Amino acid sequence: MAVTATPPATRPSAATSRAGAAAVTAALVLLVTGLAIIDITQGTADVGGPEVWKALTGRADPADASVVIASRLPRMAAGLLVGAVLGMAGAALQAVSRNVLASPDTLAVNAGSYLALGLAAVTGVSLPLMASSGVAFLGGLAAAAVVLGLSGPGAGSVRLVLAGSALALGLSAVTQGLLLLFPEQTKGLFQWNQGSISQNGFDAVLQMMPIGVIGLIGLLLVGRRMDALALGDDAARGLGVPVRGTRITVVVLATLLSAAAVTLAGPIGFVGLCAPALVRPLARRFRAFSRSRASVPTAGLAGVALVLGSDVLLRAVVPADVAVAVPTGVATSLVGGLFLVVMASRVRDTAGAPAVDRLRIRSRAVFLTTTAVLVAVLIGVTIAAVLLGDSKLLLGDVVNWAQGRAGRTVSFVLDTRVPRVLAALLAGAALALAGTLVQAVTRNPLAEPAVLGVSGGAALGAVLLVTTAPVAGSWGMAGAAFAGAAISSVVVFGLAARGGFQQNRLVLVGFGVATGTGALINLLIVLTDPFNATKALTWLSGSTYGRSLPDVVPLAGVLAVGVTVAVLRRTELDLVSLDEDTPRLLGVRLARGRLGFLALSVVLAATAVAAAGTIGFVGLVAPHAARALVGRQHVRVVPVSVLLGATLVCTADLLGRTVIAPAQLGAGLMTAVIGTPYFLHLLVRSRRWSGRGRSGGAPSR
Repeated sequence: MAVTATPPATRPSAATSRAGAAAVTAALVLLVTGLAIIDITQGTADVGGPEVWKALTGRADPADASVVIASRLPRMAAGLLVGAVLGMAGAALQAVSRNVLASPDTLAVNAGSYLALGLAAVTGVSLPLMASSGVAFLGGLAAAAVVLGLSGPGAGSVRLVLAGSALALGLSAVTQGLLLLFPEQTKGLFQWNQGSISQNGFDAVLQMMPIGVIGLIGLLLVGRRMDALALGDDAARGLGVPVRGTRITVVVLATLLSAAAVTLAGPIGFVGLCAPALVRPLARRFRAFSRSRASVPTAGLAGVALVLGSDVLLRAVVPADVAVAVPTGVATSLVGGLFLVVMASRVRDTAGAPAVDRLRIRSRAVFLTTTAVLVAVLIGVTIAAVLLGDSKLLLGDVVNWAQGRAGRTVSFVLDTRVPRVLAALLAGAALALAGTLVQAVTRNPLAEPAVLGVSGGAALGAVLLVTTAPVAGSWGMAGAAFAGAAISSVVVFGLAARGGFQQNRLVLVGFGVATGTGALINLLIVLTDPFNATKALTWLSGSTYGRSLPDVVPLAGVLAVGVTVAVLRRTELDLVSLDEDTPRLLGVRLARGRLGFLALSVVLAATAVAAAGTIGFVGLVAPHAARALVGRQHVRVVPVSVLLGATLVCTADLLGRTVIAPAQLGAGLMTAVIGTPYFLHLLVRSRRWSGRGRSGGAPSR
């Protein structure tokens, strides 16, 4: 009976699906057309719809015609091309990775292209547009290969996004260092990195259009193979599909499309992530969209709607003279950050903490020896940091300065250098302690203030104060940073707590918040006074330049309180870091204790950001290294982690201002270069432990 009833129901359903898909496609085309028409009527010049029509029909004033033909039409055409290629690239990457969170942004394709173009700019060679596209393609392809190699394809996993986002942070840090070291050669690269579809003429659009056409044709040709990959690797092989070759082909084509968009308009963030997500519900309703040959072009239309819609909305909300300076990529990045946060609450999280970490115990002698060695190393690094720099000093100079008997030159050098060293030491210690508390409370080895967006929120608050009230003092900076960190932490921890602080979900929410705060920071830098913008950009690199003793007083006070609380409540920290049930059985109020530790970590991170700028990955590396050295008891982990954090940041600051002197690199850039490989190593290790747990080796609870 079921068999005879199926055919009559199936044929109308297929017809309905085709009709519905045609209607949806027509609606998207009409939407894109409407947005394109509105876009060419917007701008700083007083050229509205009637003037545009006259220009298109050859009856307009020459000045109005020049505005329309040379500026607005190329801008609209760039929006069409960029949105289409990014939407198609995102759909293709999600299909072959079987991951709804894959995109040119989350696979670090844009960050790789940005770094490659930055390296090319440093050489001082002026490249033609097609050569720049080739450089961007190679950089993006290399980054995507690293991310896919580390994470591996797999439905329902967010490891790919974590690996891509971490790699993007590291690559962006290197690029930011290039911007600071070679300001003349890389002039304009920062503004370009925010993504803008504004164009001067059609030349660039016409040169990039063939690349978009080639990419689309290539994806359509391998569409059936992409559909087979959606069934799983084994099923695709059973159908005779070369899995590895297909995946490589699609990644190359998607990277080619992304490189065209990056070359034309800079990185327009998260269009490749959001556009396929808009098409995905349609595939569940209309089966015609479930095939790649239909879904990929439709995702391209959705991408166009996102890019042009963001540009139209931006120019409608913001005054015209301001909107011209606001990159389109800022608006799409804000949308993308929100999208990541929403998706994080819906994606299944199967990660678990490695059991081996839970059982590691070290003897008291190991702890005492480790602590003594770290104290000696920290003293040595501190002395070196005080003595070395653009002017080299002797210990006798420092002694005379401390006694008030030093000469004017020595006093000037030490009056500026000692606060820098103290800021680096205290910031490193505070970030390490904050990371220790967060990892204990959330039982998440990937958690730390920068990764979770807390440092990003603090940076947003501080940059807002720097760009609007540059004469604000250290306490005002600390207050602004704390306000920003408090808001971002409420969002991150509030959303993650609903899922029980699951490992990857918490980090993914944090990345989403960090993306949104980063977009707002870039917006402030672009719109502000150039002097304040340079000051903010330098401060964001984690620089201790220009710090004074009053700047480090708030951090010293908060750090003293934090260490005291952590040591006094060390037993509670041990219990909270075990599981959900043990603390309750022993009478520990888990919710209140967790909230208190998280609040303390936010205060520590905020004051560290206010004193030394954005310094990432210290809160990740230091606690891990401490547990590896002395075990998991927090009475030992806390002091060792604090010593490691202080040593790491002080060393990074010392290297940043001496290795390439007289030029300087911020400590945050140096720690990002160190921390990114370590974060990726942790992802690989957690993947191995997950595999062993599923195969019956070690438990992966």
